[in-house]
Amino acid sequence: MSAISVHDTVGEVVARHPALSRTLEAVGVDYCCGGKRTFEEACRQKGLDPQAFVAQLEQAAAEDGQEPVIDAAAMDLAELADHIEQTHHAWLREELPRLEALTSRVASVHGDEDPRLVEVRETLHAMSAELTAHMAKEELILFPIIRKLAASETLPVLHCGSVANPIRQMELEHHDAGDALERMRTLTDEYTPPSWACNTYRAMLEALDRLERDMHQHVHKEDNVLFPKAAQLEATLAEWVHA
Repeated sequence: MSAISVHDTVGEVVARHPALSRTLEAVGVDYCCGGKRTFEEACRQKGLDPQAFVAQLEQAAAEDGQEPVIDAAAMDLAELADHIEQTHHAWLREELPRLEALTSRVASVHGDEDPRLVEVRETLHAMSAELTAHMAKEELILFPIIRKLAASETLPVLHCGSVANPIRQMELEHHDAGDALERMRTLTDEYTPPSWACNTYRAMLEALDRLERDMHQHVHKEDNVLFPKAAQLEATLAEWVHA
């Protein structure tokens, strides 16, 4: 494994070594929406010693015996876009309706005991609507553009002017989703059930935790791998035009 520096960005390291995502999640270091920060910046924000944490990552990589993690950086652009649609998008379309039902039921039954559960429901419902629209924009606009770039030997004419334009909008929407996930984690005390929580309440918390973990992987694959590679390809094709 190549050495990790405190000056490396979180996202680029996870792009090179996907299994390290679990180590970052364990201490709450955001590698998707916060992937452009250096380890030094991310650790300072979390009250961690950057050098010590980087050493921990090196050790985790050396001892890595965890289940395989998809190596998004090894995929070509079209393959990665297909993977995101067929795994993360498909899973969200199946899971979000279930989560909407769970948060609604828990808020209805236990909202009087903990009013924060009503905010959890509202936050999840708003996030679900936004993600549904977001995925449609990726599948109908951005991903076809990326596949067109990947299949081109010369710079294609794009109706949006540059792939950077829809990418910028998708990244902004990723940040909104990240804010919603962080809000729900806070509202549920880090997904910790109270002593009186029923099984539905506990199922809701488990599902929210899984949603957050999947979204971290999902957004990381786009913000730190797919989008930069697409922008770089467009820049390379543009250089050939002017060569």
